[in-house]
Amino acid sequence: MEILASLGSLAVGVIILYIIVKLLALPFKLVWNGIIGAIMLWLANLLGGTLFGVTINITIIKALIAGFFGIPGAAAVIVWDLFVK
Repeated sequence: MEILASLGSLAVGVIILYIIVKLLALPFKLVWNGIIGAIMLWLANLLGGTLFGVTINITIIKALIAGFFGIPGAAAVIVWDLFVK
């Protein structure tokens, strides 16, 4: 009986630790995605500025959108900035 109680307590502890690690990792993932998004938008500015003469302003929100959604997000930000602005 004591073994089952120990295993139950261990399982609950592991689950709680897993939840805490996931919650603490979320801000770091958002920052990392924002950095990647900013790099993608910077590359788009670099290529667009030299080839087409088109540049966009990079903001935190645009970088997070591009980082969270990847290449389609970066394309959406660029299209939004070019046609809606």
